[in-house]
Amino acid sequence: MLWRAGLVLLLCWGSTGERRHQPRDSPEREDPTSKLQADSASVSTRQQRSPPPVEPLDFGFVPSGVYDTHAYYEPGAIGALFHMVHAFLYVVQPNPFPKDLIVKVIQQNMGGIKLEDYRSYLSNNVVSVLLQTIYYEAGFLVCVSLGCVFLVLTPMVGLCFCVCRCCENCGGEMHQRQGKNPDCQRGFYTAALITTSIFITTGVLIAHAANHNITSQIKSTRRFISTNMRDLKTFANNTPAQIDHLTAQYTTAKNKVLSDLDNIGPLLGGRIQTQLEKEVVPSLDTALRMAGALRESKEALESVSSSLDVLHEGTSRLALRLTYERTSLSNTLSDPACTNGAVSRTCNNIRITLPQLGINSNFSGLPDVSPQLASLEIVLKTDLSNILQKGYSSFNDTPRLVQQQTKNVVAGVKAMLDKIGVEIIGFSKMFPVEASLANFTIFLSQGQKNMEAYYPQIDQMDFYRWIGCVAVLCSVVLVLTFNFLGLLCGTCGYDKQATPTTRGCLSNTGGNLLMAGVGFSFIFAWVLMGLVSAGFVVGGNIEKLFCEPLANRQLFKIIDTPYMVHPAKKNFLPGMLFQNPNINLTVGSMYRDCYDNNGLYHALQLETMFNINTFLKTTVFNKDLVKVFDSVSIDLQGIVLLEEDGRDNLLTFSNAGIGDINYAAYLAEVNKGVTLVDLLSFSNELEAQADLLPRGALENALKGHASSIRQIHREQVVPMEQAMSTLSQSIRLLQRTAKELPVKVTNVLSAIDEAEYLITHNASRVVKQERDVYMQSLVGYFRQYTDWVKNSLTGEVSQCKPISNLIDSMEIVACSFIVDSVNTFWFGLGGCCVFLVPSIILSVKLAKYYRRMDTEDVFEE
Repeated sequence: MLWRAGLVLLLCWGSTGERRHQPRDSPEREDPTSKLQADSASVSTRQQRSPPPVEPLDFGFVPSGVYDTHAYYEPGAIGALFHMVHAFLYVVQPNPFPKDLIVKVIQQNMGGIKLEDYRSYLSNNVVSVLLQTIYYEAGFLVCVSLGCVFLVLTPMVGLCFCVCRCCENCGGEMHQRQGKNPDCQRGFYTAALITTSIFITTGVLIAHAANHNITSQIKSTRRFISTNMRDLKTFANNTPAQIDHLTAQYTTAKNKVLSDLDNIGPLLGGRIQTQLEKEVVPSLDTALRMAGALRESKEALESVSSSLDVLHEGTSRLALRLTYERTSLSNTLSDPACTNGAVSRTCNNIRITLPQLGINSNFSGLPDVSPQLASLEIVLKTDLSNILQKGYSSFNDTPRLVQQQTKNVVAGVKAMLDKIGVEIIGFSKMFPVEASLANFTIFLSQGQKNMEAYYPQIDQMDFYRWIGCVAVLCSVVLVLTFNFLGLLCGTCGYDKQATPTTRGCLSNTGGNLLMAGVGFSFIFAWVLMGLVSAGFVVGGNIEKLFCEPLANRQLFKIIDTPYMVHPAKKNFLPGMLFQNPNINLTVGSMYRDCYDNNGLYHALQLETMFNINTFLKTTVFNKDLVKVFDSVSIDLQGIVLLEEDGRDNLLTFSNAGIGDINYAAYLAEVNKGVTLVDLLSFSNELEAQADLLPRGALENALKGHASSIRQIHREQVVPMEQAMSTLSQSIRLLQRTAKELPVKVTNVLSAIDEAEYLITHNASRVVKQERDVYMQSLVGYFRQYTDWVKNSLTGEVSQCKPISNLIDSMEIVACSFIVDSVNTFWFGLGGCCVFLVPSIILSVKLAKYYRRMDTEDVFEE
């Protein structure tokens, strides 16, 4: 009754909450999460990508108490006796638990069957029910029948035995006839009586151990009561703190949502920018590359202009030097020494090569690039790179625009979150949980005091019980005392040389003690068997019909049988606790959940009365929150990627005339050599010809000319070649830049126009898409909170382990402490009763060999 009262007291607020909040569960209310799911489905249809993972939140640990009760009992050495008794009962009663039969009986007596049906069923099936009962109790009936026979026959046989012996029959005649092997017979009877007495002693010890076990386990019962009460108080005291922790952790989710709302610019605006930059940034990057190409083109034109100036000047100077060198060399060859035979041939060969000393390139005919250079200088007066950087900056300013334009929405959402928090806290304070649990704790304390007040009376009653059981055992011990003293006196006083009429006093005393034991056996045996039979019937049936089915939970199945107590009441437990028998709650399921230390909300299936999901959906997932985010409107038309000056700049660049330059003429000239002949080769050949001449002034003069030609190459030809190389690179760069330049500029401008059109006209789609994703992330935090609340209610809040501990403790106290001990007591005492029968027979037989006879047989030789 304690646990039932506690549960009802604890759960009264749940039923009240269900009634007060039932309208929230009505079909007219729209589930706000359905719109979120629809929006999420549309987003996934438009763009096949998963939303970003929601950051996991840490809600901490639900405060929990430590339960002291360990509902486990290890009987120790006496457990072997318990198992022996269980095995004996299984032999007596091997039939399975009669669940169906008990259910029928309970239904007949509890009104589960209507009166008319009951009369009809009774008239038609009374024999069947009776036969099933007899079949199940067959073993008990047989044993009880044997006990009754023993109970009736023992005093009758004892009376007849006494009367018969008084008439000097049945061994009453004090005369011992001589038989064959009397010593062997006496030894056999002695050994058999000792063995029988040992078995009786064992039965006494078993019964005494069971008797003592009951007394010793009363202290453990007090411990179980104390720890169970303490656990129930811990359960009641922790529940308010656990509920407060659940409601307080809404702040964790709310603070995370507020943090994301404060950073809506970087979060939402950043995601919008990320989606738009796929189109915007490439177009700006292309335009920026065009700005770089513009600067490179100007530098290339400047390089062409400067290279042409260098080449014009160098060509004039080189032509003068080569003309002078050619004239001087011709004068040298006019020397009279060149007229001699072999020398003249060499001089002629040199004279033939003199026309090769001349200019090969003519740069004066190349077109001037000054107009194009002037056009580019005008274009570069407008800094296109700076204009494009402004476009980058304008586009990168999207988070700030979002932050600024959603300021009012964020403020409204924050106010709404504060209101939801107030609703949750107000709801938790709406029901008198703390007051009810405080009353429950007081109830437990008062109940414990009341039980402790009975402890002295229980101890006194247990003492009387213990004295009574010891008195019963003392009756058996009295018989054993006579048996063992008789055996001791008879054995010690027995004289083989003495005749039956001359036996000693000690031997005669032993025989009399054995006969006294027989007399007391007849006096006590039937009383003991009556006690054994009563204990066997009561204790055995309690073990088979209550303890065993309670241990294997078959008893719960009986209680959980649908419509057992009434045809209109399906389940017993919810009908008793909540007056609603249609809830699918059973004692077995509640016990299993409590045994696993789950929460009371899950164990009692309180979601059928107060659905926390419905409350959280209508409170945390408020549809007004969805409406607020649906009203979010972000205008990105203020973003300008390329100003008009930048457009004009690109168009002017495309019309600067770079493509009109005669690149073929330039390339033709730069591909020519500076001179008609390589001056180094010419000077080397001239030295080789001079070496063919005889040593003298002519040879030295020619070598001097070769040295002058090398100097001309080093000082004038090499710089001109470098200038020509620079001119070639610049011309080729300009040629590459000028190739399809108008088309490229047009493509760049078209790409920028498309990006701006996307921002201006199609950004609303991206904004809605990313807004829904952002809203899903916020809702994800609340979903984490609601899932955590549901999981905590299932497994951590109001963990009902004390309820299963209470049931297990009652099973341990009732079955292991009491029933097993009582059954062991009658089992040991019953063994004593059984072995008293052979003890009587053996004592009567053996007394003949110890008592002094009046007459004896005399044999003459």
